[in-house]
Amino acid sequence: MKIKFIRDQEYQLDAISSIVDIFQGQAIKAANFTVSLEDQVKMHETDLGIGNLLELTDEELLSSVNDIQMRNGLPKSIDINNRNFTIEMETGTGKTYVYTRTIYELNKNYGFTKFIIVVPSVAIREGVYKSLQITKEHFGEIYLNQPCNYFIYDSSKPGLIKNYATSSDIEIMIINIDAFRKSFDDPKKESRANIIHRVSEKMNGKKPIELVAETNPVVIIDEPQSVDNTEKAKEAIASLNPLCILRYSATHRQRYNLMYRLDPVDAYEKKLVKQIQVSSIKAMDNFNKPYIKLLNVYNKGGYKATVEMDIKNNKGIVNRINKTIKLDDDLFLISGERDLYQGYVLSNIDCMPGLETIEFTNGESLQLGQSMGDFDLDEMKRQQIKSAIESHLDKERHYIAKGIKVLSLFFIDRVEHYRYYDKDGNPHKGKYAKMFEEEYEYLINLPKYRTLFEDDKNMLEQDSTRVHDGYFSVDNKGKVKDTRGDSLADYDTYSLIMKDKEKLLSFETPLRFIFSHSTLKEGWDNPNVFGVCTLVEARDTLTKRQKIGRGLRLCVNQDGERVNDPNINILTVMANESFADFAAGLQKEIEDETGVKFGIIEKHSFASISFINEEGERESFGYEASEDVWSYLLKEEYIKPSGKVTDKLKEDIAKNEFQVEYEYKQIEGKIIDVIKKSISKLNIRNKQNEVTISLNKDKYQSKDFNTLWDKIKQKTVYSINMDLKKLIEDTIFEIKTMPTVSKQRFLFEKNIVDIKKSGVTGETVNVRYMESMTAKESLPDLIRYIQDETKLTRKTVTEIVIGSKRLDDFRNNPQKYMEAVVQVLRKNIRRMLLSGIKYEKVAGMEFYKQEVFEESELKGDLNINTIDVTKSVYEKVIYDSEVEKRFAQAMDKDEDVKVFTKLPSRFYIETPIGNYNPDWAVLVEKNGFEKLYFVIETKGSTDEEQLKFIEHDKITCGKKHFAALETGVEYQVAKEFYEFKSGI
Repeated sequence: MKIKFIRDQEYQLDAISSIVDIFQGQAIKAANFTVSLEDQVKMHETDLGIGNLLELTDEELLSSVNDIQMRNGLPKSIDINNRNFTIEMETGTGKTYVYTRTIYELNKNYGFTKFIIVVPSVAIREGVYKSLQITKEHFGEIYLNQPCNYFIYDSSKPGLIKNYATSSDIEIMIINIDAFRKSFDDPKKESRANIIHRVSEKMNGKKPIELVAETNPVVIIDEPQSVDNTEKAKEAIASLNPLCILRYSATHRQRYNLMYRLDPVDAYEKKLVKQIQVSSIKAMDNFNKPYIKLLNVYNKGGYKATVEMDIKNNKGIVNRINKTIKLDDDLFLISGERDLYQGYVLSNIDCMPGLETIEFTNGESLQLGQSMGDFDLDEMKRQQIKSAIESHLDKERHYIAKGIKVLSLFFIDRVEHYRYYDKDGNPHKGKYAKMFEEEYEYLINLPKYRTLFEDDKNMLEQDSTRVHDGYFSVDNKGKVKDTRGDSLADYDTYSLIMKDKEKLLSFETPLRFIFSHSTLKEGWDNPNVFGVCTLVEARDTLTKRQKIGRGLRLCVNQDGERVNDPNINILTVMANESFADFAAGLQKEIEDETGVKFGIIEKHSFASISFINEEGERESFGYEASEDVWSYLLKEEYIKPSGKVTDKLKEDIAKNEFQVEYEYKQIEGKIIDVIKKSISKLNIRNKQNEVTISLNKDKYQSKDFNTLWDKIKQKTVYSINMDLKKLIEDTIFEIKTMPTVSKQRFLFEKNIVDIKKSGVTGETVNVRYMESMTAKESLPDLIRYIQDETKLTRKTVTEIVIGSKRLDDFRNNPQKYMEAVVQVLRKNIRRMLLSGIKYEKVAGMEFYKQEVFEESELKGDLNINTIDVTKSVYEKVIYDSEVEKRFAQAMDKDEDVKVFTKLPSRFYIETPIGNYNPDWAVLVEKNGFEKLYFVIETKGSTDEEQLKFIEHDKITCGKKHFAALETGVEYQVAKEFYEFKSGI
């Protein structure tokens, strides 16, 4: 199987351009230097080294950085910070793909060829190398087979460093931070330094690191919170002499020049990762033993512990609740004098990390996470395993026909619970392996699952011993053992798991259930992990984000194609705690690890809002205006000085009573959208609230719906006819009238330095710009550049360039001129593609009602994304936004609406930019007798200028498709139902 990659995912392109655009104005140019090495016969050879060259000043870079930050709604940088740039992307959204494609774009736009990817561990190193392997063909298609060489640094192969330095191709070195962290200036200690820092005879007395440094590489740090987290590591990175440092992670500890952020909330809401569903097992009405569970210990204002215990209230009812206790507290009294707790007086609290414990006077003790008096722990684990297998088999019943293999992952705290060895070294199944096989064999023999194993294709394996396996590290005797996940002993585990990544996705491999210890942390995930189960007896060393991160990526089918259906992409977590505790814990981890502030509005929160000004041009709201709105919210007591949202704001938003100041009325709706996002929490599905959406047979089989369906079921094909003459004329006119392209300039500042005990400060007293007076350099191939960027013929490009008569601008600043011309051309090409598109019906091609509505099962969450309706062909509507929810409710209440449906994803229109699935089909009766038929797309804005290009283009195609059907159905875009209704 080959995984197929998508080239035009908008969020990934945004992340890429957020780095590439920093260097706007940089010319394509390399830096050359001399490389002198000793060859195999002790002769010296000299080659020409090729490095990166940056001509832009830090002031110019900072200006571009600030423009990009405003575009992305991020805090404004005031310092370039040694050219460190941060990209934050949630796990599973394609971080490695993004920085790999960024490499190609930096080469294409600016000629940079030398790149180093620094990683913290063997796991991530192997994962990056594997990613470069499987994306090579994909990027070859996009970048016309631009040569790209990549290798893992090996200190025993100095020739790799020479090839890296002298090659004119894209060169990517992958190196573990530990391979160059140790460096000493003292020659007596040099033998203890990494080889890359030692003088080498094979390099004519130079250190390999010196040769690398001369290339001025672009350094990419994968997971910087684990790479340059010490002073020595920072020194090691600096020794590479980086042109810039690009930092990629989901959990940055420090954010230098944050350029792009796709945080967990954004990724989740945009369905770029799997939705999370939590299934938990909780003991009910088990109050017959002295139940105590240790939840936390701390030493703030005295030693205290938080425990869960059973307490009798004044009505005699026993409930299981959390209680904070301190030394000498008597649980007998705290429990409401329940005799079961006699003798449980707290005598000791240990807060030492890793040893957190409480002790009682009766000799009983508990470690953090442990409980007593609960159901038998082994029985609880058995039930967790059984529930995880059931969830897995339920998914297989629906996904196998779609060519999707289901994988489930079990995290355990001790390897011996899965596999142990007797005194002779013979392996035996641990208790979890035995439980799994017993429950698996029981479940697959139930009638509802037998069909999975009776298919002629024999896709699934019945032998319980072949469907599960463990991925653990081994000792020098070949025995599995417990490790932290970052040791040398983990290498074989990582190697095996990386090589098996695609193999695991194939039905030909019987393995479907994976047991692992800490080895499966960062560095491994698999898109078809649909279930995660935690079997832990005491303290859990893996965070919730680490566990769910192994299965967040969207799944793929047997053809390697990404499946985007949100009804399929659901990750079920079998938690060993309540849903409320899991959700609260996950939210706290997100806040702690990513800096996402739930319920907080920041001063820059509104800066990226765009609008059309009085001159008809798109304009960004900006930082100053954003601070004005923030100050207004503070003055009106909608937020606290910390930015925390108050109940007053929540209530006014809910009642639609919130208003902004008059000068910002034009964008009030967008300001409200930002506020709503700030006050919302991460929605995590509770398995118990899951509901299957059934058809409303009366509406589905009604004459009204059949008539509506007949009017929209026809398929079409499209063709494109572009008016080349008009494209040339319009482009020439726009280039003639575009602003003058200024020459390259220098910025001069004069500062008065003031040195005080409080520090060194400065005041700028003069600023001026001067045009570059350097001799004219050789001009790039203008026509070729525009050809490559627009795919137009040389004849067409030449006609436009000559006809526009702006070649003086090209001489002033070649790169700026070429960028401006390409921007105008791309805009005009896009506009003409759409104006020239034509849809035609194809006889005999139509969507079949049964295939669209009956053959795909819909599932929703009662508390999150479903509402009850009576006029829809479904008994409930699954909505993706508040706009859709309001629209559906309004249609259901309106007396003139006879029937409507949310169109399933199987109903789509083909467009040049991908398949388009409209939102609604609806039949409205006007004046009591005239029946009108509509297909409606709901959007937060109906202003075409405010819609993103891709959304706007798909809507344009939708209009032309339905017009071509000639069935009387009308296509409309609406925000609110009453606006739609008023236009009928």
